[in-house]
Amino acid sequence: MLEGILEYYDEETFLKMDGFDNAVIGIDERTMRLIYSERICIEILMQEQDMSIEDAIEYFEFNTKGAYFGEKTPIICSDTCEF
Repeated sequence: MLEGILEYYDEETFLKMDGFDNAVIGIDERTMRLIYSERICIEILMQEQDMSIEDAIEYFEFNTKGAYFGEKTPIICSDTCEF
């Protein structure tokens, strides 16, 4: 998904979250911000960092979800009701 977005909007600059490229699920065309799936981000942490679900959720919420990097800060889609 991310590659397609970057290719389609080749003149735009996007702020990406390191290590979570596979969690990109879309773009907000109004603000030109990437949208990440919270569920997939947590799954990435569990698989790639060998974290338990509880540790992955805590890490993501503390270190990533609430971070603000200016007007291009990515959007986190809260889709974790499956956990």
